Amino acid sequence: MSRIDLTINREVLARNVQKARENSVIIPTFRQMQNPETIPAPIQEKLKSVGLWDVNPLNLFRITWKNEARESGGLFQAVPNYVEIPSRLSGVPCRIIAMAGKWFPTGCHKVGASFGCLAPRLVTGQFDATWHKAVWPSTGNYCRGGAFNSKLLACESVAILPAEMSQERFSWLKSIAGEVIATPGCESNVKEIFDKTWELRSDPQYMIFNQFEEMGNPLWHYNVTGCALADLYEAVKRPGDRLAGACFTSGSAGTMSAGDLLKERYPGMKLAVGEALQCPTILNNGFGGHRIEGIGDKHIPWIHNVKNTDMAIAIDDEDSQRLLRLFNTPEGHAYLKDGLGLEDGLIEKLSWLGISGIANVLCCIKMAKYYELTGHDVVCTVLTDSAAMYQSRIAELDEMHGAYNATGAAIDHNLHILGLKTDNMLELTYVERRRVHNLKYYTWVEQQARDVHDLNALWYDQEGTWGAVHRQAEELDALINEFNEATGLLKNL
Repeated sequence: MSRIDLTINREVLARNVQKARENSVIIPTFRQMQNPETIPAPIQEKLKSVGLWDVNPLNLFRITWKNEARESGGLFQAVPNYVEIPSRLSGVPCRIIAMAGKWFPTGCHKVGASFGCLAPRLVTGQFDATWHKAVWPSTGNYCRGGAFNSKLLACESVAILPAEMSQERFSWLKSIAGEVIATPGCESNVKEIFDKTWELRSDPQYMIFNQFEEMGNPLWHYNVTGCALADLYEAVKRPGDRLAGACFTSGSAGTMSAGDLLKERYPGMKLAVGEALQCPTILNNGFGGHRIEGIGDKHIPWIHNVKNTDMAIAIDDEDSQRLLRLFNTPEGHAYLKDGLGLEDGLIEKLSWLGISGIANVLCCIKMAKYYELTGHDVVCTVLTDSAAMYQSRIAELDEMHGAYNATGAAIDHNLHILGLKTDNMLELTYVERRRVHNLKYYTWVEQQARDVHDLNALWYDQEGTWGAVHRQAEELDALINEFNEATGLLKNL
C-alpha cells in the first residue's frame, strides 16, 4: 500500500490531544505551510518574540519556506528566501535559482520532511505521544528535524546517523534527542542505518520513521516545497523566461516530489536527480563512500518516483568540498568580490549553501551545459542546509590543503565550477528508468520486507500511488483541524 494510512485509533488520539493541550502544541496545516499568511494572527504575534531555533511549539508554524531571514522574531514573506547564481560565477548563461533552507527551525528543510512523516501518525493516534519513542534514521539532517519536532511535541526521540557526519550535527543532537546512535561509516552507509532500525523494531515502544520509505516525506515536499518553488519562479521570472529544469540530489528522494509538482505546472521541464560520483548507484549501479553530506546512497529510495525523472547527474565530491571553502573564507570572498565583481550581499548569501546545496547548484550547471540553456532559461533547486553545519569541515580542509589564498580561490572557481563538463550524466530513457526502479527490489523487497506488488504499483499505477499520496494533504488538513479543535488551544489564544 502506497497511500498514507489514516486509520484512526480513538483511544490513543485522545491521549495525544491531552498531551498537546498540556504542552501548548498547535499543529500547522499544509495550507498554512504553503501560505503562512493564513496562520492565525495571535500565533503570528507570539512568534515575534520567539527565536528561530528555540524549542518552542510555536516554531511548528515556521515549517515553511517563507520565513523572514531573521534569527529571532521573524514572520513571513510572499517570496521564499533564495540565492540566484550569476553567470559570472556559474559560467553558464541560464538563470540558476536556489531556494534556501537555512531559515527553517534547525537551519534545514528536513524539519518539514520529518513533520510530514510524524503528523499523520500523531493526528490519527497511530503514534502514542505518551508512550512511543520516535526513531529517526538518517544521514544527518532528517534526524535533526525529527528530534526537533519530537521535542516540540514533548515526545521521546532516537536519532540515528553515520559516525562520520559533521561534528556540528552530533553536538546539536545531544541537547535535543533523547538518544543518539552513531552507526558505522559515512554518508553512503545507509544499510547500516537500516540494520539498526531492525534491531530497534523488536521493542514495540520504538516507532520507526524511515525517511527513505515514508510517503509523508514526498507528500510534504510536493505540497510545500513544490508550491514554494513555483511561487519563487513566478516572482522572479522575466518576460520570455521559461522554467527549463529542476535538479535535486537524491538523499531520501523526498525533494524529487517537488519536481513532480513543477512538471505538472510547467510541462516540458526536465527533472534531474543528482548523486555523488564516488557512489554512482543511479548512473551505473555503483557503490562507494563520499563526502557530500546529506544525500545518502547505495540504494534507490522507495519514495523516489523514478518514472518521472529525466536525467541522472553525478557530482564529484571534491568539487563541493573545494567550493565550500571558496564561499566561506575571507580569501574566497576577496576573489569573488575583486576577481568576479560580485556584490557583498550575494557573497554573504553564498554561506546559505551547505555541501549538498553546492552539489545541487553544480547539477544545475551541468544540466545547463548539457541542454545548452540560454539566458531565458531558468533552472531551480533547493539548498537543504547552510555552511553553518560545516565549519568543522572548512577547518579540516585547511589542515588538509594548507592555508587558503587568492590563487587557491581562483583555481577552485576555474576548476570546480567553470571547468565542469557534461560527463557522468545520463538522459534516462524508459528502459533506463525501469532499470533504476528495479534496483528498489534488492533493498526494499529482499531486505526491508516490502511487497513486490506495491513495488510494481509505484511503476505501473502512477495515479493510484504517487498521485493519490500527493492529494492526501487535504485529508490531513481536515484531521489536523479536528485535532486542534479538540485541544481547544486555538480558541484561547
